[in-house]
Amino acid sequence: MLASMDEKSTLPRSPELMTAGDTGLLVVDVQQKLIGLIDGHAQIVWNIRRLIDGAKLLGLPIFATEQYPQGLGPTAAELASGLDHVFDKTAFSCGGCPALCRELEKAGKRKWMVCGIEAHVCIQQTVLDLLAEGFSVYVAADAVGSRSRFDYEIALRRLEAAGATLTTVEAALFEWCQDSKAPQFKQISKMVQEKPPT
Repeated sequence: MLASMDEKSTLPRSPELMTAGDTGLLVVDVQQKLIGLIDGHAQIVWNIRRLIDGAKLLGLPIFATEQYPQGLGPTAAELASGLDHVFDKTAFSCGGCPALCRELEKAGKRKWMVCGIEAHVCIQQTVLDLLAEGFSVYVAADAVGSRSRFDYEIALRRLEAAGATLTTVEAALFEWCQDSKAPQFKQISKMVQEKPPT
């Protein structure tokens, strides 16, 4: 079949892949008082910042939440400046935040990349609720975390078993960009080549 395709033909893009046009980014509870307790937190914040930068560059909608900010404080300073839409919540799942749910509906995206903390609590409950609502959900494994490595690992196993797609920040950035001819490719390439925090 492939041999008979003429030179200008291409394969249709897999529905398993994200695009900048069909995906949004959800940043969950990366708050000042909690993030320092998370295993590998410096790398997680760095990776989330790259997702935010890439999403902004490519025009994806970006929403963020803060869990009980009166107690856990605001979003980490390294990320806050890149976030325009931050919603307070008390439910662990973002699905329990009516204001955010209205914005998700308005955004009209059926795919959501989820990142943040903690993997086994707010990330897990959010992802399971999004899946139950019929969304395709992607979790950047290098941009989520828990205080305990064991909780993190079990959460990712449970989410993958439930139907979430595990990926990485670099894979997501290139997936959103889609083509090295895209005008944003050079900037995406620079983000990918950034040196991680030591």
